[in-house]
Amino acid sequence: MASSSLLSRLAPLQDLEQYQDLHWSGSFDDYLALVREDPRVVRTAYQRVYDMILSHGKEEYIDNKKRIVSYAFFRDERNGGKDAIYGLDIPLMRLVNVLRSAAEEYGAEKRIILLHGPVGSSKSTIARLLKKGIEAYSHTDDGRLYTYEWVLPEDLRGISGGQEVFPCPMHDEPLKLIPAEWRSRAFEALGLHDNPFAHRVRGDLNPACRYIFNALMAHYAGDWTKVMQHVRVKRLLLSERDRVGIGTFQPKDEKNQDSTELTGDINYRKIAIFGSDSDPRAFNFDGEFNIANRGIIEFIEILKLDVAFLYDLLGATQERKIKPKKFAQTDIDEVIIGHTNEPEYRKLLNNEFMEALRDRTVKIDIPYITRYQEEIRIYKKDYNSERIGRHIAPHTIEMAALWAVLTRLEDPKKHDLTLMQKLKLYDGRTITGYTQDHVKELRKETEREGMVGISPRYVQDKISNALVSDKADGAINPFIVLAELESGLRNHSLITGEEDRKRYTVLLAEVRREYEDIVKNEVQRCISADEDAISRLCANYIDNVKAYTQREKVRNKYTGQYEEPDERLMRSIEEKIDIPESRKDDFRREIMNYIGALAIEGKQFDYRTNDRLKKALEMKLFEDQKDTIKLSSLISNVVDKETQEKIDVVKQRMIRNFGYNEESATDVLNFVASIFARGDSKDG
Repeated sequence: MASSSLLSRLAPLQDLEQYQDLHWSGSFDDYLALVREDPRVVRTAYQRVYDMILSHGKEEYIDNKKRIVSYAFFRDERNGGKDAIYGLDIPLMRLVNVLRSAAEEYGAEKRIILLHGPVGSSKSTIARLLKKGIEAYSHTDDGRLYTYEWVLPEDLRGISGGQEVFPCPMHDEPLKLIPAEWRSRAFEALGLHDNPFAHRVRGDLNPACRYIFNALMAHYAGDWTKVMQHVRVKRLLLSERDRVGIGTFQPKDEKNQDSTELTGDINYRKIAIFGSDSDPRAFNFDGEFNIANRGIIEFIEILKLDVAFLYDLLGATQERKIKPKKFAQTDIDEVIIGHTNEPEYRKLLNNEFMEALRDRTVKIDIPYITRYQEEIRIYKKDYNSERIGRHIAPHTIEMAALWAVLTRLEDPKKHDLTLMQKLKLYDGRTITGYTQDHVKELRKETEREGMVGISPRYVQDKISNALVSDKADGAINPFIVLAELESGLRNHSLITGEEDRKRYTVLLAEVRREYEDIVKNEVQRCISADEDAISRLCANYIDNVKAYTQREKVRNKYTGQYEEPDERLMRSIEEKIDIPESRKDDFRREIMNYIGALAIEGKQFDYRTNDRLKKALEMKLFEDQKDTIKLSSLISNVVDKETQEKIDVVKQRMIRNFGYNEESATDVLNFVASIFARGDSKDG
């Protein structure tokens, strides 16, 4: 009784109606009615995959004057972003364009889609997403598809080898049961002549179903309608785990490769029953090509395939047929996608025997991410305080991502740019004197950018090491992670040249300098976070700029006298953001024009809306105030009470404004104090 009670609690969790819908079955006549009602149920595999991607939505945006389409499917939102792809909108757009071409039958459906790129660049993830996506899509109304099985009475079961129900082993499209020679006339008679998908149902039945079909036709003296009474159409749910419509092939060592893994093999136990190894009932149609029919087959490291496999692969791509042992060529309908890395692809280019394969391949480069902010998203997905349960100091993940992207960029050939500046331009930041056209030119001048460098996996491994190291006592920070990244270079299996190792070490030093500038700026902002003081300084600056641009005098609020604009004050602020003497008039006019434009709209000027001016004011106020805080006293053993109180205020601002905790804020203040102690205070 208690057990029954427990079961009754679980019963409402099941959606029985949905289960019955997903496991629908009916007669061939019922299926023809379904096809008339919804023509999409007979789409090809390529059409289905393309529509599946579109069903998740897309967005368009302009990047460097180029229209980019971003497909939401690759964000993997239905799985919480577990396999989300970041920063590869252009390669993914190329992939979807190939799928669209194949869906429209413009020729790409006769090609292998080859994802090519360095290790860890998301090739496998893209293939995995497509497999998961088409599996989920087959469970929706929009993505439904059907196959059939033979149902035989006792007196006819000798045809199937004694089976009452004989499922189609390759999950064929039921419309293939209409003989090819009069299929087009049948579609016309059924009112399917306007169905854009039905006319793409080509080819014949697989050998096993063809045998049963012919045997029944002989039994009924050619009466096709009576044969169809033994057909039961059923909903087909694609499943990688059940090997239905989704196949994955991974080459083993050359001595153990066997092409029957792709096209099926003889069932020797059944030869004794049927008397011949060429009887289709004595054959297992369970090779990866067979079971992937109507869906997707993925080839992992496709170029490691033995030559014997390549003949099967060539036929499967160009002719859309496979050749099971001892049987005629058999039609297939599936998306063929493979992936390979750089060394294997170079071997392909140098192997003249592989020319036929190259000719049937559409190569899509999947490079490493070259946009810093997108790289950050990869690591933040796995390493965040909520997930790992400990504090990650600000900029820890960012600095690791910054270094990874720098290793993938090629040095600018012109434009007088540093590699760090190039990275920032790629990331959409503004650098004076450079436009979107420069960014476009920078990308065009590269040869192999994004195809070499450090893999995200290496960075992930080192962040993991940092999390379990003795130094990470409850938290990790950039110092710990950058040290891990550097120490790992000595034993990195993919770095074969000393030149690369030295370059990556030099780039780590660049990242450390960048981090230094960032934390100095944050400490400056926290010391000069007195908004009233900044507002007063800003008002003073604006009064002087207004008087200067209008050739007027400024009234001294203490003496009441009119004086010349305070050039020294204005320049002390402008120099903080590198406004040269020759550009000061232009900058001051820009500020006044900006204030005037706001006034016309009835808006009040606020220094916070102008990032450059805000930064200059903060740095000026910091310069005026830093001596009163005596930050450098942090690294001495004695800190007086008044200084400690001021330091505590700064620390609380860092915690509140930038996400530090007590420990990491103290670390950063000590670090910045040591910089000031060695006299490195040019920026503050």
